Amino acid sequence: MQIAVLSDIHGNLRALDAVLADAERRGIGRIVNLGDILSGPLDPAGTADRLMALGLETIRGNHERQLLDLPPERMGISDAAAIGRLEPRHLEWLAALPETLWLEHDLYACHGSPASDLEYLLETVEPEGCRMAHEEEVVTRLSGIDAPMILCGHTHLPRHLRLQDGRQVVNPGSVGLPAYADDHPYPHVMETRTPHARYAVIARGAEGWSAERIAVPYDWQAAAADASAAGREDWARALTNGIA
Repeated sequence: MQIAVLSDIHGNLRALDAVLADAERRGIGRIVNLGDILSGPLDPAGTADRLMALGLETIRGNHERQLLDLPPERMGISDAAAIGRLEPRHLEWLAALPETLWLEHDLYACHGSPASDLEYLLETVEPEGCRMAHEEEVVTRLSGIDAPMILCGHTHLPRHLRLQDGRQVVNPGSVGLPAYADDHPYPHVMETRTPHARYAVIARGAEGWSAERIAVPYDWQAAAADASAAGREDWARALTNGIA
């Protein structure tokens, strides 16, 4: 059984279509989406329409929560760019999404960590910047989730960690935004340093779960041009170079 794992699309319909086409070429019929789906200056409504028609197994991320819960004047710039282009039916779809999901008895999905859609599961932010989390930090953040395969997103960095107890944690990276800067809890950047759309393919075999991280080319120059037209040169730079 193969499953394509997507996360952090951020309204980048060009990247999403490239990833969907790649998964189809590989013969993968089951696709899951780990959230942060629409927020940004690109094509939130078109992305929502594409995904609503597909009916993928999907959880919400922190940006879905913010779109649903915050008034526009309190939203960040990426959420505010999306909310004005979404219709009530799009928001109804987001509101119906679960925060976490057991996809199989041995396969669990969350956006950030099981406890919080804002918590990094595989990275730790310190005053000096971001580093990979120590195994004991990851185990603590898993909050007793004992699934052999655990999926997370949020950081936009593709990672695959096998814990000493045999559990695996996979972050597929970001479909639509390969780099960003944040200031919580300390200023830091998350960068893949390439412009490719990222996703993962996981498979259950006789010896358990395996994972492959995949980078897909697409027309990122066109996506960057759209970001520039919307006044988001930070996005244009990230989309072109994978640098925040």
